[in-house]
Amino acid sequence: MRHRSIGGPVSAVNALDTLLYLLAALLVIVGIAGSILPALPGLPVVFCGLLLAAWVGDFQTVGWMTLSILGVLTLLAMAVDLVASALGTRRVGASGMAVVGAAIGTVVGLLFGLLGLLFGPFAGALVGELIAGRGLQQAARAGVGAWLGFVIGTLAKVGLAFTMLGVYILGWLMP
Repeated sequence: MRHRSIGGPVSAVNALDTLLYLLAALLVIVGIAGSILPALPGLPVVFCGLLLAAWVGDFQTVGWMTLSILGVLTLLAMAVDLVASALGTRRVGASGMAVVGAAIGTVVGLLFGLLGLLFGPFAGALVGELIAGRGLQQAARAGVGAWLGFVIGTLAKVGLAFTMLGVYILGWLMP
């Protein structure tokens, strides 16, 4: 048994378990932030936090079925993360340089806070398209496509993060 202390009875929650639950909660919070901020891995971190919480509870309340669903949702979120901006720029006929520019713009935008995060993908795609020799109108369309892809992808990841929390809570309430 995991919870047996030296020379003492089995305790339901000990100090180490409390610290591990706090670490799990911190991972979930950081992961949710990462679903908005592109520099953090996001939902894989949420999954690790929920897995840690299940492990601390010896998988008694949250078992393999719930964790499997959470794993699938995590993989779905990773796919959304990879595809969203690329689809947004490709949908408007943007070049590969616009896709690269949108990714760079997103990362650079982090340095400028919320406004940078919102406008970085647009500016990066615009610059990438101009470097590729496209006109200003096409570059602007690529920028809008990148921005829409970023926003839609972010909203999808935030939705998936809260779906994961809901699935975990249901698994915890109905073991």
